[in-house]
Amino acid sequence: MLAINPVVGAINTALNNFLSSMQGANKIILGAILGGMMSVDLGGPVNKASYTFGTGMLAEGHYDIMAAVMAGGMVAPLAIALLATFFPKKLPKKDRQSALLNYIMGFSFISEGAIPFASADPIRVIVSCVIGSAVSGALSMLFNCTLMAPHGGIFVLPVVGNAALYLLSIVIGSLVAMFILAALKKNVWGKGDEVKNAK
Repeated sequence: MLAINPVVGAINTALNNFLSSMQGANKIILGAILGGMMSVDLGGPVNKASYTFGTGMLAEGHYDIMAAVMAGGMVAPLAIALLATFFPKKLPKKDRQSALLNYIMGFSFISEGAIPFASADPIRVIVSCVIGSAVSGALSMLFNCTLMAPHGGIFVLPVVGNAALYLLSIVIGSLVAMFILAALKKNVWGKGDEVKNAK
């Protein structure tokens, strides 16, 4: 920990400095960056840098930034759950069952629910989710959505400004991630733990 913490701390500081320098930049671009960062490592230093930046901006009254961060953070688990629902052949049977739990994780703003799927197929899952999260963050900014709570996912909707458009941002970003992931992944069929690649 003594060896790792200074490195992780330096990364977080650099990311926060970068984000702070963008406050005067195009809001939509900032929303896309913050949203996309939430799916880069699903709870790791990049994700936490985006989240802590969003919570820090709450104190300064920038509620639109927190909204973009939370929208982006909900996309990865929701995209996995949607994939299992609408493209079940893309996942083995055992993964489809656990993937459906990501509806709860996603709506609760717990991006870590997508970690097992990202670990099994990092390139396809992370790329798809980063793009979808960036779309959600950008749309949240475009629609001038605001959020005064630092956590809670869908359960803090009463304190979200432009709530209907906020939900739309999350849905669109999740669908974008799902369709990209469905296009990138091959079909698989499984009986129990036995899985073979589709021809």
